Amino acid sequence: MKIHFLGALLLAAGCAIPNQAQDGAALYRSKCVACHGATGAGRPAIPGTNLLAEAARKASDADLTEAIARGGKKKLASHAYETKGVKPAEIEALVKYVRTLQAKQKP
Repeated sequence: MKIHFLGALLLAAGCAIPNQAQDGAALYRSKCVACHGATGAGRPAIPGTNLLAEAARKASDADLTEAIARGGKKKLASHAYETKGVKPAEIEALVKYVRTLQAKQKP
């Protein structure tokens, strides 16, 4: 009974409870894999899609967040996921997942 009350209280307060929608891997597969590939190595025919490149590795989490949320410095409409309904927690999950892809592939 207390657990249900606490859950209801958290929901009423607007607290985010982790769910499948915030799973970085699932979000990546649904939103990013077409251009960036399953491993993050990108598509040779699409410049700038290699998330394993040194520039992407050196980008700060804030820079990656900006690129995903609002298209980065180039204001790429293909990203700008914030305007497409992707929530900040989901964008954060995507950044974390990209970092795991980069960690798997040593330079």
